This record gives sequence, C-alpha cells and structure tokens, in this order.
Amino acid sequence: MNAYITGQAINNNNALFLLQSDGKTPYYPASPSANGTPLAVNCAISLGAPGSTKTVTIPQIAGGRIWFCVNDTLTFLVNPGPGLVEPSSSATADPNYNKSWDFCEFTFNSSQLFANITYVDFVALPVALTLLNTSGATQHVSGIPANGLTTVCNALTAQNQKDNAGWNKLIVPSPSGALLRAVSPNTGIVMNSSLFSGYYTSYVNQVWSHYTNTPLTIDTQASWGSPTATVVGGLLTFQGVGTFAQPSARDIFSCSTGPFAAAATNTDEMGAIGARIAAAFNRSTLLLNANQPESEVASKYYSNSPTNHYARILHATNLDGKGYAFPYDDVAPSNGADQSGFVNDGSPQLLTVTVGGANASASAVARSQTPVTSAPTSTESTPARPEIGTPAPAKRTTFAFKLMSCFGLRQKARTQNA
Repeated sequence: MNAYITGQAINNNNALFLLQSDGKTPYYPASPSANGTPLAVNCAISLGAPGSTKTVTIPQIAGGRIWFCVNDTLTFLVNPGPGLVEPSSSATADPNYNKSWDFCEFTFNSSQLFANITYVDFVALPVALTLLNTSGATQHVSGIPANGLTTVCNALTAQNQKDNAGWNKLIVPSPSGALLRAVSPNTGIVMNSSLFSGYYTSYVNQVWSHYTNTPLTIDTQASWGSPTATVVGGLLTFQGVGTFAQPSARDIFSCSTGPFAAAATNTDEMGAIGARIAAAFNRSTLLLNANQPESEVASKYYSNSPTNHYARILHATNLDGKGYAFPYDDVAPSNGADQSGFVNDGSPQLLTVTVGGANASASAVARSQTPVTSAPTSTESTPARPEIGTPAPAKRTTFAFKLMSCFGLRQKARTQNA
C-alpha cells in the first residue's frame, strides 16, 4: 500500500504541495514549461507490511487529499502554473485508470481540522474516519464495509434490472474482470454523454407544473433568509433574486452545469438557492416538500422515482449511512442529521483514517493511550497523547500523521504544537 498527500500550503502562498516519500520533506513543484511533466521527486509513501507504522508531518493545508493505492504507485503530473494533474477515474488513457485507488479529503488550518470521505466521483476502497479532540471527544464516519464495493455493484445491477436506466454502466471492472470501482452518475456521463439522457425529464416537468401555482420556499440558511419562487414564463423565478431554467439529468447529477453552473448572474444567494434545489432533485423530494430544506425528512430521501439511485445505494451501504454521494450532499435542515460524512474540530488531537473496512472504531481510539508500532493482529492502536482535558495549543502550524498498514491501511494523525 502506498499513500500520497497533496494540497495547497496555506503558509507558503497556497503553493502546490506534495509530501515526499520520506514523510517529512515538502515538495513544491515549480511551474514546468510543458504539460504532463513528471514529478521531480518520489512522493510515494510506502506503508510497509501490515502492522508497520510510519509517521509523516505536513504544514497547514487547504484542499488536501490523502490518496491510497493498493499494491502499486500512482502517477501525478504537473502542468504550467503549476497545476497538479491528479489520477482520473473517467479518462481511460490515464495511467492510473486500471489501478485500485481512492482518497479522502481534508483541510488543516489555524482554526480547525476538517476531513471527509467522498463518493462524488466514484467508490472503490472502504475509507473510515475517526477524529479525537484534546478533550477526549470523538467523531466517527464509518464508510463502507470490506465488501462494500461488491454490495454497491450488486445493488446497481439490481436497480438497472428494474428500470433499465443504465445504472449497471457505472460499474468499472479491472482488466482481469474483478470489480475496480463504481463511478457516480456524473462521472458516468463524462465517460458516456448519452448515459441517463432524459432520465429526469418527466420529474422536472412535474416539479415545474406543481410550482406554477404553488410557491417554493428555499431557506438559504444564511443572511438572505428564505426567498420564495414560482414558475413564470417557464423559469423558476425568485423575484428580485434570479431564475432557474429546467435542469437536465446531467445538470442534476453534476450540480454544476446548466442552471446550476457558475455565471455572472449567479450571485452568492443564487448559489445557496441552487445548491438546495440541486440536492432536492437528487433526493427527489421537491414534490414532497415545498419548504426546502427545513422540512426535509431523511427517511423520505430517494423514495420517489426517478431518483439518484447511486446516492441511495451508497448511503444504504455505508455502515452509518454517511458519505458525500453527490456534490451538495451536505445540504440538510438546520437541525438535521449530517448525510455527508465529515469530521471537524478546532482542537484536534488524533485523526485515524482506516482503509480496508476495519471501521476505525471510535471507542477503541478513545480507550488506547499508548503507541503500537508493530502489531499485525491489532485492530486498533493510537499514539500516546496528552491527558484528557489538556488545553489545545493556541496555534498549530504542522500536523503529524502516523501511518499504519493493517488490513490495507491504517492512517493515524496527531497534531504537533507550533
């Protein structure tokens, strides 16, 4: 198992950052003269055999990703800028396409550590998160079980047998025929532009008809309050704010094209409104609830047809039901349960990222007080930490990850004082 850490170094003018293979030396690629320039240094962090550990240290990072690749290495390239060319789950010519890899996302700054699992592009490896803070409290996101990819692919096949909409085309096999990943509908459409064409047409027409005479209220959950809209001249119209044309399936799955695309007329308020409309379309709740998202009930998500069955299946497969299955899966009622699968804290002590389905037990992290550096049969271990209740440092400028290979990967992270 190899790991990679990428992002933007906050305290170095947001420079492109990768961690070198020694786990401690930052690499800031210079802007090359040509596209597709190989990295000048080795950034593959080998995690060794199950039970071995490796500690790495990063600076404050925005837009960070922790990548994992099973029994292989990943290829990262650099374009002028510099800009990082990351592994692609949709480009079949990409050197990483036929490899088994995945990632989770994080931001570490002077205010907090924020991390989340994601299925927005695809699902492949089980990834779980546990965050322990300096007061001893834990947050946990379970991810999919060890056989999660098989479960997802079987469910996609079963759904396609019901509606013949193309869900089985999201399943990507390896060259040997084994399951490699299942891509999201958005990624699937990138690979095949005709996929899901017209899928939401009847539902969108019903929504537009319903809100011709019935007002739709969108709580922006911000200073703009809760504007209302009706359909006027074929456009969902928020008087004095803006309008939305009817979205296609591609627009709904991507949440970023058609009426949801960035444009000069899309103010921040329109962006907040669009995010909530896009979420309701993916969950197919616009005919159930005219007060979005405040009157939403999670048990009603994906209960109407057509809907985003990829998202439905991912949430059903995750051990706690959480994980970003589309870009605005964090939309929820103000006091509603999180659907997106994130952990965050202003005083983080230990982040455990487990790959392989071992589930990163939050209770085990809270109990353990001493490091285990070589324990092939161990299911949980954690580095030594200050006593519960130790005040958080005023500011941290580095973050240390303790990497442990155990049934795939166990990744440990703890903060260091500035």
